[in-house]
Amino acid sequence: MKGKKKNLYYWAFVIPSLLAVFFVIVLPLILGIGTSLTNSDGHTAVFIGLNNYRRLLSDEQFIYSLWFTIRFAFVAVILINVIGLGLALIVTQKIGKISLFFRTVFFMPNLIGGIILGFIWQFIFVRAFAGIAEATGLTFFNAWLADTTTGFWGLVIVFLWQMSGYIMIIYISFLANIPGELIEAGKIDGANKWQAFWQIKFPMLAPAFTVSLFLTLANAFKIYDLNLALTNGAPFGSTEMIAMNIYNTAFFQYQQGYAQSKAVIFFLIVAVISLTQVFITRRKEVDL
Repeated sequence: MKGKKKNLYYWAFVIPSLLAVFFVIVLPLILGIGTSLTNSDGHTAVFIGLNNYRRLLSDEQFIYSLWFTIRFAFVAVILINVIGLGLALIVTQKIGKISLFFRTVFFMPNLIGGIILGFIWQFIFVRAFAGIAEATGLTFFNAWLADTTTGFWGLVIVFLWQMSGYIMIIYISFLANIPGELIEAGKIDGANKWQAFWQIKFPMLAPAFTVSLFLTLANAFKIYDLNLALTNGAPFGSTEMIAMNIYNTAFFQYQQGYAQSKAVIFFLIVAVISLTQVFITRRKEVDL
């Protein structure tokens, strides 16, 4: 009887979660793949097979947006993890209660919604930078969001500002679990702070790298709100990221079947990159 009750409680908790996963993730994915095989405009749909996928091969804007997003993700992932780890090392120093204050300050940008964050920084890039350019005569600060290169770095800067504090918290949790005895043993053996970090702390942060890289990769590829608020793809679609390209195809051009085919390809690319990253970093954890 006790065994039956345990099984009953087990399935009572598991079944709602399984149903949620099915209706929120699995079913929409299946329907999306089915829609990608049609010429759906949101009202009518005719099966056209793989024509949408063939069309993607010659869609220059889609390929450009995908490449722009990959470049953005590559730069952002590296910088966010470097900055996040640096902030974690700073706030874990023995500097009293002020470290708690800095943890809060560094994490706060992550609490601001992407659209609001984008408009705040749009004001900075457009109005504040224009004021600096006018006061100093430096043309570097002119029209930051109206240029492809500076628009790219504008997106990177805002994403760094938003995500670095969040990643910092992850590194802090792993740094706190490093046994103090190891650090003390390193000091006894003559290791300075730099050597203690690279030879003791850094290898033991391998699980943190797995988690942080996965989160930053996933978030970097999915960005839409910041892209919308900062540049809206301007100038002429040169800062349009892949999520915005898919959204515009579905809801502005009313080509939902074609948009779904883009989404399926995008899903496969992100899945392959993310799983490869997790596989490689997990192997590093085992090796260490």
